Amino acid sequence: MSRVRIAWWRLLGVKIGLRCRLSRFELPRNPWDIEILDGVALDRDVVLVTTGPRSGSPRIVLGPDCYINRFTTIDASERIEIRRGSMIGPYCYITDHDHGTRLEDDVMWQPLVGAPVSIGEDVWLGAGVTILKGVTIGDKAVVGAGSVVTKSVPAGAIVAGVPSRVIGQRV
Repeated sequence: MSRVRIAWWRLLGVKIGLRCRLSRFELPRNPWDIEILDGVALDRDVVLVTTGPRSGSPRIVLGPDCYINRFTTIDASERIEIRRGSMIGPYCYITDHDHGTRLEDDVMWQPLVGAPVSIGEDVWLGAGVTILKGVTIGDKAVVGAGSVVTKSVPAGAIVAGVPSRVIGQRV
């Protein structure tokens, strides 16, 4: 069934590499703003959302050999890149934007405020992690389950908590 899904998404404009394993996932809009590189695996019920007008380059880039676990949402208005060999646990939420909060505008019509998110190579996000706008996670970092990442994470660091903080280093 994965081959049929891949062919369908390619017809809609998603750039999909070789050797990908795609379970049932959702692209609510702008499929042409998504690039899935070689060897990526998407588990069931992953949601890839891009917001805004069609862009000239991908807003979501899933690097080679990444694994995105079930019920994860990746929501981009600027750019979210997940690099080679990273593993995203189930029920994660990764976003590069939030809503404005001006008092004079109705909440429904607030502009988005965004900054790109970059997740390095060989990174592991545990279950239920939330990554917020403007965060860079360095290569080989680990983010503990249930963490909310509001600031960048150094390479090789182990972080956990709400908000997350460094609790160790990979050795």
